Amino acid sequence: MSILVPIDGSPPSEAALEHAFEQFPTESITALYVMDPVDGATAWGPGSADDWLAAAEERAETVLAGAKDAAADAGVDVTTESTVGRPARAIVDYADEQEIDHIVIGSHGRDGISRVLLGSVAETVVRRSPVPVTVIRPEN
Repeated sequence: MSILVPIDGSPPSEAALEHAFEQFPTESITALYVMDPVDGATAWGPGSADDWLAAAEERAETVLAGAKDAAADAGVDVTTESTVGRPARAIVDYADEQEIDHIVIGSHGRDGISRVLLGSVAETVVRRSPVPVTVIRPEN
């Protein structure tokens, strides 16, 4: 079975990765970091896209290195990948294209107006995923 764990360095994504390691220690686990160009679109000008991509790639490398360290500490193997796109769409597309069997994703657990205003990657993935999704909300 192949397990996809989207990670971004946040406590919820770290909790999701830990959950995957505990529940699926012998399965094929992939940690995916999505570089969101909309998130980094603060000031567009000459060279800004290149600057954004370089910074996003550096952040991805840092977060994915942390995933590898966590996997080593847990005694499991993890494959790391990164891609550029809107997070929910990129996660669902990756799961579909790579024939992933299950997604484990972290959530901040927002509800009510904050969820409506901020949106929820986890919620969108749950609604659009072609495979089962486990949503992990870390304890406060």
